[in-house]
Amino acid sequence: MSNTKLIAVIGATGGQGGGLARAILDDPERRFRVRAITRNAESAPARELARRGAEVVAANTDDRASLERAFSGAHGAFCVTNFWEHFSPEREAAQGANMASAARTAGLAHVIWSTLEDVRRWIPAGDERLPTLMKKYKVPHTDAKGEADAAFREAGVPTTFLLTSFYWENFLRPGLALRRDAAGLSLRLPLGEQVLPGIATEDIGRSALGVFARGEALVGKTVGVAGEHASGHAMAAALARSLGEPVRYDAVPDEVYRREARPFWAELEAKTGFPGGEDLANSFAFSAMFNDEFRRSRDVETTRGLNPALQSLDMWLARHRDVFRASGISAGA
Repeated sequence: MSNTKLIAVIGATGGQGGGLARAILDDPERRFRVRAITRNAESAPARELARRGAEVVAANTDDRASLERAFSGAHGAFCVTNFWEHFSPEREAAQGANMASAARTAGLAHVIWSTLEDVRRWIPAGDERLPTLMKKYKVPHTDAKGEADAAFREAGVPTTFLLTSFYWENFLRPGLALRRDAAGLSLRLPLGEQVLPGIATEDIGRSALGVFARGEALVGKTVGVAGEHASGHAMAAALARSLGEPVRYDAVPDEVYRREARPFWAELEAKTGFPGGEDLANSFAFSAMFNDEFRRSRDVETTRGLNPALQSLDMWLARHRDVFRASGISAGA
């Protein structure tokens, strides 16, 4: 066991990192060991990972020295940021740079950087097809991740760039996608008839294990992951099957979605300056405007090759029926 390669996992108590940490621990081939990196090594999720055999280490992505210590002696690292914790694209880009620098200092052989598109590559800040937000971003929660890709390249770190997709967990977040009104449940998205790649967060972690298993063959590559590509109508139909009541798909115009989303984000915007409704509207609009390219970069069969246990939307919904009921969304609540 001591010769088994060690993978340091940022965010090991979160969605993506937690999925990878558990996948390593559950791997019947025992191809890797896991060092679970978290800010609070005494939290209940961290203690559970330790109970299962993970090495748990405290570190902070804002503190490069702590990351250098956490990466020391590891073969590889899974690097991810949590924009929704602080709502600052500048801070997110700095965290990415910290991880890249620490990976170089530690001499890691393989890093996975969980990233998304910097939309400004397609729609520059001055382009009026999408509003510019926070003075210089189009989609703040994705642009900073894409911007940080350069930090890993410039550091010379052997990196696989892992493009993620729409989280199906978003169906459980108020005001984002699934809503209940007097007429019942509706899925209101500014996608028109376009198709959206989606995935369960735990499957991102499982796919990352597949990337580490492929090793050098995927260094320098961009790998997109998705569990399914589904239209708004198809997602609404899947939700209806699982929840036991009709779910209509409302293909709302972009401006209507912006207007409806604003109240859900108004308090946060007042505190942080992050225009959440505008950010999400721009994100969906970008995926619709460049739908063929957006989908092509997130191939389901490629993902299944990395993660044979990949879930479809129907499979994920079946496994989360009780969560929907507890939330009050499901008819069975």
